[in-house]
Amino acid sequence: AQRHGGPCGGCAHGAKDKIEMTRLLVGPFNRVEGDLEVRLEVDAGRVREAWVNAPMYRGFEQILQGKHPFDALVVVPRICGICSVTQSVAAARALAAACGVQAPPNGVWLTNLMLACENAADHLTHFYLFFMPDFTREVYAGRAWHAQAVQRFAPLAGEHAREALAVRQRWLQLMGTLGGKWPHTHSIAPGGSTRNLSAPERLRLGARVAELRSFLERVLYGAPLEEVATWGSETALTEWLERDPQQGDLRLFLHIAADLDLQALGRGPDRTLSYGAFADPQGRHAMAPGVWDGQQLHAVDFAQITEDARHAWLAEGAGPLHPARGLTEPDADKPGAYTWNKAPRLAGQVLETGALARQLAQGQPLLRALWQRSRGNVFTRVLARAMELAQLVLLAQDCLRAIVPGAPCCEEAHLPEAADAVGLCEAARGSLGHWLSIRGGRIASYQIVAPTGWNFSPRDHAGTPGALEAALVGAPVLAGETSPVAVQHIVRSFDPCMVCTVH
Repeated sequence: AQRHGGPCGGCAHGAKDKIEMTRLLVGPFNRVEGDLEVRLEVDAGRVREAWVNAPMYRGFEQILQGKHPFDALVVVPRICGICSVTQSVAAARALAAACGVQAPPNGVWLTNLMLACENAADHLTHFYLFFMPDFTREVYAGRAWHAQAVQRFAPLAGEHAREALAVRQRWLQLMGTLGGKWPHTHSIAPGGSTRNLSAPERLRLGARVAELRSFLERVLYGAPLEEVATWGSETALTEWLERDPQQGDLRLFLHIAADLDLQALGRGPDRTLSYGAFADPQGRHAMAPGVWDGQQLHAVDFAQITEDARHAWLAEGAGPLHPARGLTEPDADKPGAYTWNKAPRLAGQVLETGALARQLAQGQPLLRALWQRSRGNVFTRVLARAMELAQLVLLAQDCLRAIVPGAPCCEEAHLPEAADAVGLCEAARGSLGHWLSIRGGRIASYQIVAPTGWNFSPRDHAGTPGALEAALVGAPVLAGETSPVAVQHIVRSFDPCMVCTVH
């Protein structure tokens, strides 16, 4: 932390007229996928401004240029070790659009099952291993709930965190059966999934689903999944909370959130984005697409998506560019740049994406009611992920039932010499898009806009901060803090995946 005088720091004014500000560089963050730094300007114990830096460049979009288009199915899962299936699905969908191939029903259900498996594992990991351990810190030692938080969530020692990790390992056996391994699964193809299930395998995977369901109902919710997935109002949430206040880790989170007023921390932008998730063979989404503005849901105008590289260490080209025409060319000495992340915008506006955005697009009544009061914040983001976790396990059950052992699961795909296509998907953290251009049978351009790109974007050419940069403004900074706990809560509520952000 560096302290410096404010506007009057070098003049002869009296002490009461002197403004003292503090600049903090917070990072690297632990329990985050990839590298992240946040620069803060603090005034009177509050964050006044924030700049978010993704300090590691990876270059996947350069690696893919000139490659055979099907090589993307091998390369893009390696973007990330947490959401590799989602990257595979986005690539496969872009290639399917380029080839004009459609997966058979079994291929759709198998792909949805793998997506649900990965996203559910991600939500479980976020709650038990990424987010809740921050409440075991000594700064909260005087709180009535602190001892319970330590017992349940302490890193490497918390009883429920350790149990969740073991259940997660067995849950991911679904991915081993369906895709051969996880991460970097290779069974997902443009025409569906190359690996079908036999009837005995389907029964064995059903046992894994039942095991996760049992853990969630017993340890996290203290209620059936169906009840959690469909809470229709704040009254329903309160009734569940008061039914047995001591049962379930989500109840403990709600007590902590009320005590610390997490609804007032980390307010996001006024618009959210979802590309839609888990479409059935008829194209009907289990989680609807759309842009929610607080009043109504709008269709996503994909032509209005741009990436602004003004403050990125990347060439700007002709200004903000649509991903289909985008550039990812390093310019490491660029004046005014402070991150490797571009600034995605929709019609020039900042949007938040993630589980909360999906629930708002779907019309989830409880979360829409909470949104009307305080928009996106630390509390609503975590609650949305917890509710979606219940929905994903129920969705996995439905996918397993729909799979027909022995039925076709993949169609052969034939590449054209030239094509322009996009593949869209919803990762645990939000909306993911792959924009593909094929020329002469090779990849001419491949542009990736990841969820953390939206949420952790830098300022754009107009100087407008990204979602996290704006959400950090006003966060409290206690005396002597060099890694403010409130800042940690806000950052983790968005759950960054920085390795996806920098491609």
